[in-house]
Formats: sequence, structure tokens, C-alpha cells
Amino acid sequence: MSPAEPSRNFASDNVEGASPEILAALTRANQGAAASYGADDGTGRVESRLRELFERDDLSVLLVSSGTAANALGLASLTPPWGSVLCHADAHVLNDECGAPEFFGDGLKVMPLGGASSRIDIAALRRAAVRDRGDVHAQQPACVTVTQATEGGTVYSLEALDAIGALCREQGLRLHMDGARFANALASLDCTPARMTWRAGVDVLSFGATKDGALGVEAIVCFDPALTQSLHFRRKRGGHLASKMRFLAAQMEAWLEDDLWLRNARHANAMAARLAKGLAALPGAALVDPVEANLVFVRMPGEVARGLLEQGFRFYPDRRDPRAVRLVTSFRTSPEGVDALVAAAIDLVASRP
Repeated sequence: MSPAEPSRNFASDNVEGASPEILAALTRANQGAAASYGADDGTGRVESRLRELFERDDLSVLLVSSGTAANALGLASLTPPWGSVLCHADAHVLNDECGAPEFFGDGLKVMPLGGASSRIDIAALRRAAVRDRGDVHAQQPACVTVTQATEGGTVYSLEALDAIGALCREQGLRLHMDGARFANALASLDCTPARMTWRAGVDVLSFGATKDGALGVEAIVCFDPALTQSLHFRRKRGGHLASKMRFLAAQMEAWLEDDLWLRNARHANAMAARLAKGLAALPGAALVDPVEANLVFVRMPGEVARGLLEQGFRFYPDRRDPRAVRLVTSFRTSPEGVDALVAAAIDLVASRP
């Protein structure tokens, strides 16, 4: 593909590179020497910026290089080894972390729940929160994790987050948020980061930047000062304390500067909405879930999906629905690339016998 040709890759928002602003920041961070293991000035600036952004002077920030590390360490800090983490059955922490939460949590158990459009059903959560409570033979409900935005491309409303947070407080459960696509969800809800997290009851957030234009950095944002020390030890013991932390901090600082993170997310969301509108109009096609972030799940005739793949477009099947496919837009997805896929799908439909 030439540089001028729009990308045909809708497999993931991980397939694209980094925003130019972040690459420039890394080049600047490479000049001279800096203190190691997070004692550099850049890491300090990121911590201050996130305290300002989340409107909390007492939050702690731990930078790591992957979402798996952020989720696993965050959940381990909230859940004892005999505890269970309640999540949606589609959750990334259940299906895509290769047991990392259980490993870092010394045996905690991730328990799936149902719910439409990849969002936890509050009634199912209430039942699970009290099941086997106090039974020494059973794993004890200890934590809830919500994915915002969800693996189905939907977003928990503020009211839904408030309800989950209230239930957690009522039942003495901790609340974690997997925010691998936090920026996309925030752009969709058009609220403040504080409102979508600790004001709704979130204790620990996995704050993802990698899918939104960073090279590779996530932040564990902890809203409970009592957990700070244990999280620092967990990060080091787990092998995720970077010696040259300034390179993680440089990415995060550039990503947050001038709202690059929100501009990237809004663009990705807009491209998903454009793609969904085009594909939903295809004869024989239907959206699986509402498109509220940057993921589009659509059912389409099998020969159309195969034809698109043969033409070089890239996407994955929806593992929840064998008749559907998943397409993901990113900060680099262009209107021309979206329109090219829709036009190709229209031609394939028209050519069907």
C-alpha cells in the first residue's frame, strides 16, 4: 500500500502506528540523561496532569507498557486470592488475558455474567454479589470490573455506572474499570473523566493510551490511597517497573497535551459511525449492537465478507456471532478508507446471483 492509499485494515486499533506528536516526544526524551524507575521529571509531570484531569489530588499513577499488566495488577490489588472478579462474559480480562489476572492475583477467579450488548446486567450482578457469601468452600465475590468502552463497541451510560457503583458499595465490592478504549467512551458520553470513574464509584482504572495513538503505554490510576504502596510493590514484583520510565511518560504526556487523546478518539468514533451507516444500508446486512465507540459489529452475507477479504480488506469474525464480523476504526482511519470498504461491499452485494 502506498502512503497515499487509504488503509484497508480494520482488524484492530492496534494495527496502526503512533501519532506524530508522540514520536516527536520520544525523540525529545532521548536527549541527555534522566533519573530511572520513574524518578524523572516527565513521570512527575504526567502524575500531576492526571491528578488535574481526574480532579483528585490524592490519586496515584503507575505507568506500565501493556493493558494486560494494567488490568492484572489493578485487579490483583482489589481482590484477595480467595476472591472472585465479576465481569461480563465478553470481557477482555476473561477471554484475552491468558489468565494474567488469576496469575497476578495469586489465584483469584474471574466469573462471567450475562447482559445485552456486552454490558453487565445489573440484576445478574446483584445475584452474583450475594451468591455463596460467607461460604468457606466457595470463592468469595470481591470485585466487579466493567469495560468502558465494551468489547461489543457499546458504552456504559453514566446511570448504569452509578447503579453498578452503588451496588458495589452496598455489597462491599471493589470496582475496577478496564479503560483500554477509555478515550472513545469518554468522547461518546461527553463527560469529565472524574464523572465516568471515581464519582461513579470506580476504585482503580486501567487508562489505555496504546489503542488511541500511543506507541505502548497504559496507566494504572488508583483512586484509593490505601492501595498505593501495594500497587507499587506489585508492579515491581510483576516485572512491569520500567527502568527507562521517561519513555513511557513522554508518550503519555504528549498524548494528553492539547487533548490529542480526545481528538484521536473523536475521529475514530466518527469513522466508526460513518462505517456503520454505510454497512447498515446494505441489503442483507444488520448491525449487531449500537455503535457507540470505534467498533462495528455487522452481520453480512458470507460471500460478501469473503469477497472483501479477497480484495485486501482486513477484519475479524465476531466470535460471539458466526454470522457477523468485527471492524475497528482508529485515529488514522480515513473517510476514503471507510468509503472504499462500503463501496466494495455494495458492489459485492450487487454482483450476487
